[in-house]
Amino acid sequence: MSTVSEPKAVEPKRKRGHERVAVIVETAIGLFAAEGFRAVTMSDIAARSGTAIGSLYRFFPTKDALAQAIMDRYGTHLTDELEKVIAIAERSSAKEVAHALVAMMLGLQTERAAALVLADAREDGPLRREGIRRQMLEKLTAVLALIDRQPIPAGIDQRSWMLLYALKAVRQFDHDHPALSKRLVADACLLVEPLVAAGLTKRG
Repeated sequence: MSTVSEPKAVEPKRKRGHERVAVIVETAIGLFAAEGFRAVTMSDIAARSGTAIGSLYRFFPTKDALAQAIMDRYGTHLTDELEKVIAIAERSSAKEVAHALVAMMLGLQTERAAALVLADAREDGPLRREGIRRQMLEKLTAVLALIDRQPIPAGIDQRSWMLLYALKAVRQFDHDHPALSKRLVADACLLVEPLVAAGLTKRG
């Protein structure tokens, strides 16, 4: 995937156009996450989403434009979801925050997988991954500070990193085996909760 400036996605003007773009993007996310950037063609996306190829190219002039739109969307969704957790952190228990973080990762699982696949297909992939990592760490640090009721709790950097890696494991859950996934989600919450509550434990 080239990093040279290229045609960008076209914002639809009508409701029907927005609905069509949403279907295209969701289809592309699933395909890219499962098969990779290079293996998926625009014809594949058009066929799977039930979109005329001309309509697909009208909204997304190139595959790169579609990929960029997906990465941008993931960045926005990640920020929005982390901000929601930050909003509840001060008035919630460590257990509630842990469950909210795990639920967030599950909700973004496929979109995150696609965004990382697309980032890796670019020459600036390492920089994009680093940007996502910094974004996560910044927001997780804010969550921990609110839980701890301290501006800069001791050891918060290490806790933020440990929390990040614990949450990253959530994306590996296999939804083809719901019973197993349910147990893994419960275990993930048990793993995340002590990291969230560590500052409270130290103060207690």
